[in-house]
Amino acid sequence: MKNPFVLALLSWMVPGAGHIAQGRLKRGALIGVAIWAMFIIAIVSGGAYYPGFEFKDGALLYLLNVFAKLGNGLGTLIAYFVSIKPDPGVAALATFEYGGRFLEAAGLLNYLAIMDALDIHFGRKK
Repeated sequence: MKNPFVLALLSWMVPGAGHIAQGRLKRGALIGVAIWAMFIIAIVSGGAYYPGFEFKDGALLYLLNVFAKLGNGLGTLIAYFVSIKPDPGVAALATFEYGGRFLEAAGLLNYLAIMDALDIHFGRKK
């Protein structure tokens, strides 16, 4: 993988794929499994339906929520399509808010994985 922009895009879309593309199979698999597991737990817990914050509640919190959820790459699209037709009883789940936070945490961890893949690419990390 010679182009860092393609590497970053690949890493963002599919967690762990940037490491796998560089021949770091174990590291890529571990990162991918960890982030996708958090994402799946978030979706099952009702996190895709969790409204998070609205802009009127605070611009900084709203932007952080959006930024964190966008970090899921392909998972962002999956979460969007899952949340199009919400189940009316999902808010009654005890895990509803935890799912929303797991979704954000998975996105933020993916940003760290992207930076790790780029650090390996540029030789700053082995």
